[in-house]
Amino acid sequence: MTNSTPLIGLYGLGTMGSALALNMADHGIAVAVSNRSADAIDAFVEEAGPLAARITPSADLDALIAALPTPRLLLAMIPSTGPMDGFLDAVIPKLAKGDTVIDAGNADFHDTRRRASRLDEHGLHFVGLGVSGGEEGARHGPSMMMGGSEQSWARLEPILTAIAARYDGAPCVARLGPDGAGHFVKTVHNGIEYADMQMLAEVTEILRHGGGWSTKRIASLLDDWNAGPLESYLTEITAKILRYDDPDTGGPAVDTILDRAGQKGTGRWTVIEAVKLGQSATLIEAAVAGRAWSSEKALREAMESRFGKERAPMEIDAAALERAVLAARVLEYAQGFRILGAASEHYGWALDPARIAEIWRAGCIIRARLLDDISAAFAEDPPMGQIVLSAHFEQTLKSGVPALRSVVSQAQGAGYAVPVLSAALGFWDTMRQGRGTAHIIQAQRDFFGRHGFDRIDGTGPHHGPWWD
Repeated sequence: MTNSTPLIGLYGLGTMGSALALNMADHGIAVAVSNRSADAIDAFVEEAGPLAARITPSADLDALIAALPTPRLLLAMIPSTGPMDGFLDAVIPKLAKGDTVIDAGNADFHDTRRRASRLDEHGLHFVGLGVSGGEEGARHGPSMMMGGSEQSWARLEPILTAIAARYDGAPCVARLGPDGAGHFVKTVHNGIEYADMQMLAEVTEILRHGGGWSTKRIASLLDDWNAGPLESYLTEITAKILRYDDPDTGGPAVDTILDRAGQKGTGRWTVIEAVKLGQSATLIEAAVAGRAWSSEKALREAMESRFGKERAPMEIDAAALERAVLAARVLEYAQGFRILGAASEHYGWALDPARIAEIWRAGCIIRARLLDDISAAFAEDPPMGQIVLSAHFEQTLKSGVPALRSVVSQAQGAGYAVPVLSAALGFWDTMRQGRGTAHIIQAQRDFFGRHGFDRIDGTGPHHGPWWD
């Protein structure tokens, strides 16, 4: 039994919920817990050991709510789809004005905005809390992206600051805006994560099969990268993964894994919202497409049987490859922050890109050294708000893009699929052209639909001579 009154209630003792509750208890925060299955509650308290002194087990929702002081803080770590709406149906009649419900799952931010409006009608607060870092992060310090009212933040800040990851002593958590702002930022975080993972997979593929490198040699290269500008959690764990041997076959463990990647939807959400906002998410879209194509293994095998792999050796320049990947990663983040900027303007959130970069520097899956430079670039207000125009990245792009062009052209010529690296180059080549190809599209639209166009020597609309 707890020695003090719980400051917060947590419902949902799955992997992430249990880890968050233990994190709170570990930082001296008394927490009441409950779960749909009562058996899980007793098991959790027993496994908590000495931390159980700060944990109040609650047999059901009524007991959980009764254990909390008012105004209450009630955090749910359950699926943010139908179960969350069912949870709200159950708790709204039991809560009092001024209470706050926190959804700490991966939610569609549109649902978060709808739920915030619903609770507001009852005088309640709803918080969308993006939590990144997996089980390890939840237990020892995640990066957290909060969207909700200032009143809710005032009450949650001491708790979230205590349990958050830290970078140079600063907690990686912030209130980013109202209603769905936190969950939207978490969605874009996950989209960048998709692109980063796919990029590292592409690098591994061309080194392994294009260059004939062993998995352990690739791991050593990634370790070297992780000591420099490409330092990141994903670079680190990819190196670790490539070092493991399978105990049954004796060969690389990665060779025993079916080449079919799962996805929970956040990458797709990023792409969908980017398109709605008139933005480009081509690197993330390429990564989402890669996962979708991976699920069609039977078709891929049939096409390989019919047409062959047609893959040739490549000449590997490890230093050039490092520059190429660094440039691609800058462009990947540039797209992500462009999406955040468009959403901020559209929804009136006033997102602070420098602060977002700061809270991503530790605890989350995409934590990387590069985020330090991104935060600094945004703090200095880059031209047109674009980090590709920041002095922080000028030399990185000038030296990296030629290397990226060489890697992509070599890989494509040798028959290797590099959708994310290719998308990075396509984005760069499109955006560095002062005059692109859209005048042809506008002429086509005018020809078949009389849509009109602006002329370079004046305003529109005008029509082409084909209508004379």
